[in-house]
Amino acid sequence: MMHAGKLNFLLSPFSLLYGLGVGLRNKLFDWGILPSEQFPVPVICVGNLAAGGTGKTPHTEFLIRILRKKFKVAVLSRGYKRKSKGFILANPQSTSFEIGDEPYQIYSKYPDILVAVDADRRNGIRSLLSLNDPPSVILLDDAFQHRYVTPSYSIVLTEYSQPFYQDKLLPLGRLRESKDSINRSDIVVVTKCSKDIKPIEYRIVEKNMYLTAHQEVFFTSVVYGEMKPVFPKEAEPWSLLDIRKKDTVLLIAGIASPDNFIKEMKKYTANITPLIYPDHHFFDKQDVTHIEKTFNEISSIGKVILMTEKDAARFRSIYDDIPDSIRRSMYYLPITIDFCTRSKEEFEDLINRHIISFQKENSLKTRNEQN
Repeated sequence: MMHAGKLNFLLSPFSLLYGLGVGLRNKLFDWGILPSEQFPVPVICVGNLAAGGTGKTPHTEFLIRILRKKFKVAVLSRGYKRKSKGFILANPQSTSFEIGDEPYQIYSKYPDILVAVDADRRNGIRSLLSLNDPPSVILLDDAFQHRYVTPSYSIVLTEYSQPFYQDKLLPLGRLRESKDSINRSDIVVVTKCSKDIKPIEYRIVEKNMYLTAHQEVFFTSVVYGEMKPVFPKEAEPWSLLDIRKKDTVLLIAGIASPDNFIKEMKKYTANITPLIYPDHHFFDKQDVTHIEKTFNEISSIGKVILMTEKDAARFRSIYDDIPDSIRRSMYYLPITIDFCTRSKEEFEDLINRHIISFQKENSLKTRNEQN
């Protein structure tokens, strides 16, 4: 195995070159040489500085829940790893192959909102605004680096266990751009915090970020919900409390950071057989055969297949490839977020005030232009 110091030495030049390239690109946007477009509706960007694993989807879903009560909400994503191209508006026939696993998950849970995918975010926003019933608020998923759109508000997530200020640029670390890019954000959310963190530790993290006066900071933790069947019509209800110490969980995870998921399940049983796949992995017949074989080899009387909600979305798209023998044993564990220091009401108030303020300013600007 290569020594960490030697690996750092080998990767440092590439990290430096990457940083120079990204830095120059950002300057071209700052100087107005590369175009960035603003839109007449609030566009709220949810992104990060690091590559994956900070918890964008549950935070985006939280925003959906607080905003859909008052506004016509749309979520626009690039649809990472989807098998299609161009602008697609989700509909009841959409699959994770067509729109991507995260947009599919969001649309399945919130069919009353608009969910669309387009790698060209400007074209995606224009397409949404040209609909007969256009959105009044657009949530941009994972678009902090997509500077061709100027969001009206930016929320950046960073993981407590590996905050951006302790990270390095790709490929030496996980950062997509330099640490000072955090200053483009309006809110920084430190995610995946443990409930036993002391108040002084929160203050240390906040101090180390060196944020400006206008930026707000929130800390959130992951809350695991009750396990649910991937295929509700074929599986019996099963609770986490039904899992006994001697039972075995075949744990499937195709996400960037599966450690917390594994740790959570160890609260219920030590008998865990993990099958770890790359982030956003699309499962095929070969994967299903391997899962079935592994599950059948487990000798425990009590056994279950448990996965993340994102993985469940992908499995639903290959329903016909999954044998009945394992379909009825497949469950997933949904997650939500909770606020650790400041309340969710404070967060909600900030977002609502921004939207109302933007709408008033845009209305005044439109009247002035007409006059």
